[in-house]
Amino acid sequence: MRQFKSIAVSTLLLVPALVSGAAEMRFPPPDFQTSYKLPDLYVPPSASSNGMWDAIILFLALAATTWMVFKARSRKGLFILSIFSLAYFGFYRTGCICPVGSTQNVMAGIFLPDVGVSVAVLSFFVMPLLFSLFFGRVFCASVCPLGAMQELVAIAPIRISPALDRTLGLGRYIYLGLAVLGVATGSGFFICRYDPFVGIYRLGHSYGMIMAGAVILVLGVFVARPYCRFLCPYGILLGWMSRFSKWHLDIPPSPCVNCRLCENSCPYNAIDMPTPQHLVENPEVGKKRIRGLVFASPVIIAVGAIAGYSMYEPLSRIHPTVTLSERIAAEDAGVVTGDTLESRTFRAGGQTAAQLNTEANGIREKFKTGGMWLGGFLGLIISLKLIGLSTVPKREIYTPHKETCFSCGRCYPYCPVEAVPKRA
Repeated sequence: MRQFKSIAVSTLLLVPALVSGAAEMRFPPPDFQTSYKLPDLYVPPSASSNGMWDAIILFLALAATTWMVFKARSRKGLFILSIFSLAYFGFYRTGCICPVGSTQNVMAGIFLPDVGVSVAVLSFFVMPLLFSLFFGRVFCASVCPLGAMQELVAIAPIRISPALDRTLGLGRYIYLGLAVLGVATGSGFFICRYDPFVGIYRLGHSYGMIMAGAVILVLGVFVARPYCRFLCPYGILLGWMSRFSKWHLDIPPSPCVNCRLCENSCPYNAIDMPTPQHLVENPEVGKKRIRGLVFASPVIIAVGAIAGYSMYEPLSRIHPTVTLSERIAAEDAGVVTGDTLESRTFRAGGQTAAQLNTEANGIREKFKTGGMWLGGFLGLIISLKLIGLSTVPKREIYTPHKETCFSCGRCYPYCPVEAVPKRA
């Protein structure tokens, strides 16, 4: 029950980078004595030929990754594909168009009637989700340039506790909620604005974002894929699809022998281990706990909604008009000295401070409703997480957790069943 106490909303700022992945093994793999060898606001582009070529290359990369995961079962092949994805989708295409950022484009098409979504952008959003629905998170394995950069930099990863992992993972839902809120209120594309990878891909950014990228570069060496695990909003959708995947990566290609060699091979806590006998409980106890949490869920959601509503004022500051209005008021009151480019531009225009303040107040009203929805959404997520932790499922073998497994193949070299030559 200590896991219940670990569910608290935590946020991080994390980021990745690129180094050699040759030293990625967390501990020396066993010798099986066989011939086995160890392995700024983004505007949606039109459906141009270049965008369609990107979509075709994305499909081919997803197909190649799927083949590497299920047929070749090659960690080396996935590693090479990661380098290609980083080079093409990252540095050559400068991170755009990106399935992670395309989440905002799709939301803009829903909330803003004057904004359309091109076929290329829509394909980037939908294609990885469809592959996840059938094959698990193969997009994360080696196609996503954000994940590829973090995978290559994770050369000495440590394994943090599952409870801490789950708690920090709530940051993804906060990020997703803020991204949707930003689009719905016309505040801009939150993900693109604060993407720490863009500064690396484009070899230039603001000082703050460059520093954020540098921090995650260092952090990613020891905490594998921090952005993917604790911030990536698109990863939430991929995880949901992967839960229902028809096929998914298995650690051994044939029945597990419970040798425990893969136990510490995954730095992502994505391997579900056999349930210890002392944790197996009476099913009725778990059912009773679930019923109690289901009845408590409306209260948790309501508390979240009230908290989100009360946070409307600080939340509204993600909108540039609100920020500018507060800056102008502070300058006029003498609270701050000097001016900014935005305030100088405003004063050179024809709008008065009173008109700007009226517009800002209207935007704040939108954030009252938006903040309430955001808080309710987070309350719902916390409720579902608690319900998921309320029972201990009985497992007899080691299996990847469908929602959190990145299909990276790190567990392949540690499995003796994997190493046994296949008979003709």
